[in-house]
Amino acid sequence: MPTSDLTLHMHPLASYCWKVVMALRENGTPFTEAMVAGDPKQNERLSAIWAVGKMPVLEDAGRGVAVPETSIIIEYLDRHHPGPMPMIPADPEAAREARLWDRFADLYLSTPMQKIVADRIRPEDQRDAYGVAEARAQLDIAYGMLERRMAGRQWLAGEAFGLADCAALPPLFYLEAIHPFRATHPAIAAYLDRLLERPSVREVIRAAQPFFQYFPFNEALDPRFLGPDF
Repeated sequence: MPTSDLTLHMHPLASYCWKVVMALRENGTPFTEAMVAGDPKQNERLSAIWAVGKMPVLEDAGRGVAVPETSIIIEYLDRHHPGPMPMIPADPEAAREARLWDRFADLYLSTPMQKIVADRIRPEDQRDAYGVAEARAQLDIAYGMLERRMAGRQWLAGEAFGLADCAALPPLFYLEAIHPFRATHPAIAAYLDRLLERPSVREVIRAAQPFFQYFPFNEALDPRFLGPDF
């Protein structure tokens, strides 16, 4: 089926949307962006196809299906709209490793990151200091695991960029502003730098630049990501 039938319901600032956009960009897969923010019709459409209303959701008009959840979307793309760079290896053991580290990035990097971000935008009298402390403690554990994992490695799972790296980049990008690791975890910092050199990553960051002003920790973002030359 023609990949031009693909529509991604997303927002350029959302880290989970970055994960899917990176996979699409890595393979040069054409798709249409349907931005879910400030447009009631887009919000209604998203809720109609996925009642929980969470982004991203991929619509494939050619096959008549809507696919939610980032890891499932990427696996769907690998199967039905494959490109030159598979995001999940064909070998079952390598695929299991990719899925494991994808889950690690989502559950132990993205989830505590989102807890901290969500807490900052709450009214002061409704903030959850205990929950934020728990999230930061979880991140410290995850950083230790990731530092050991990335020592001597190029990519998070396997020998090539793939699903797990798509999952890791968005939280690592934002976490350097939220719960910094660069000074204490050199292997993670070097891994992030490798990711930042990829054209797919640069594209998602450039697309997000007009919206970084709305990121609750925007004052801590590395200035190099805010300029037109990035």
